[in-house]
Amino acid sequence: MHSNTTTGQFSHARARRAGVAAFVGTAIEWYDFYVYATAAALVFGPLFFPEADRMLGVLAAFATYAVGFFVRPIGGIIFGHIGDRFGRRPSLVITLLLMGLSTVAVGLLPTYENAGVIAPILLLILRIVQGLAVGGEWGGAVLMAVESAPEKHKTFYGGFPQLGNSAGALGATGNFAIITAQGDDFLMGFGWRIPFLISIVLIGLGFWVRLRLEESPVFTETKAQQPSALPVVHAVKKNWKVMLLAIGLLPVESGGYYLTTTFATAYATEPQVGLDETLVLNALSAAAFVELVATLFVAWLGDKWGRKKVMAIGLLGSGALVAPQFLLLSGGSTFWIFAIFIAMRLTMTATYAPVATILTQMFPPQARYTSISVSNGIAAAVWAGLAPVTATFLYASTGSISSVIVFFLALVALSTTCLIFAPQITDEVSDKLSQGDPATDEPHPAPQSTSSH
Repeated sequence: MHSNTTTGQFSHARARRAGVAAFVGTAIEWYDFYVYATAAALVFGPLFFPEADRMLGVLAAFATYAVGFFVRPIGGIIFGHIGDRFGRRPSLVITLLLMGLSTVAVGLLPTYENAGVIAPILLLILRIVQGLAVGGEWGGAVLMAVESAPEKHKTFYGGFPQLGNSAGALGATGNFAIITAQGDDFLMGFGWRIPFLISIVLIGLGFWVRLRLEESPVFTETKAQQPSALPVVHAVKKNWKVMLLAIGLLPVESGGYYLTTTFATAYATEPQVGLDETLVLNALSAAAFVELVATLFVAWLGDKWGRKKVMAIGLLGSGALVAPQFLLLSGGSTFWIFAIFIAMRLTMTATYAPVATILTQMFPPQARYTSISVSNGIAAAVWAGLAPVTATFLYASTGSISSVIVFFLALVALSTTCLIFAPQITDEVSDKLSQGDPATDEPHPAPQSTSSH
């Protein structure tokens, strides 16, 4: 069954191709997602919810933002079904087109001033489409990279799709930093639309890359073993305990990430704190660039030290830095604001870089796309979707940022506990194939060799 024609599929060359393709696609989709998140923090309140005061407007904008997370489990079911039944590649092409086109459409929307209540309704609909697309995107991209990699190097190649998050964040905050530097009149006029409209160019690039992508060898080898039941039914029946652990594993990697970026932006730029929007966006852009450079190295450490150990370091480090980050926003110099954003992003990288492989190896190949996508989607809905809203509510209710810090520390405690109990399995197919023909397993590349991506 395991012939040499299939063993070659697990070479480093194939893993690199899958990893780069996963990176390009996820970078585009996370750019689209972060453009919306940044706009929600800066402009969507007054443009689409102008009858509320500033903090209530931000809360309404974040609520619309959160809807995209709530539909992600549905996207995981839809595209997980396609990915488990027909292959990872067709699912990834569809999600990219949906995400890109909905993002461009946001840039063409009328505001409340021009269209009244129809404007926020259209914004909500497009956010739902974005959420459905992302619900199926990340799981498929991760599986492509991890399932194509030799067993001993899965964490390293699993870091490639994780690069998309920081690259997308860098593109989104970088564009908004340039636009906000032109002044509020330009930003609130046509300027906010530009980052959304740029996505039309990115769609073409991503579509071309995804069409050229080879199918996952693990899917090819196990396609005949896929369960006869619907993938979501099999996932719930067989994997529900592990899915609960996966959901509990992600509150910091998911929700905590948005607390230290999206919520921090809204908090820092509110009148009581009074930081300049451009300063905050520049600090976020610098932090995203550092994360982009560090991600593959951290993923490489996951193969050397153990992926769970690296994530634990990131969790504990993030917990130690959250209080200094928010305290420095209200009283630190420009240097220390940049420094704390970068330091926090580095510790968050340690929670993010290895998690793709950790989640993938928690589930057997059968209905894996659905299991990982639905778990990640529910985690996003619960943690990332509610975290900015919860933090905004806590801060508005108590008047103290300490309540948000305690909230973050609670997320760290839950994530660390679930990490301890998370199972890690070896793909039987991947393991046999990668060991079956040593000639195809060329020396493991150093992280620096991928810096051109």
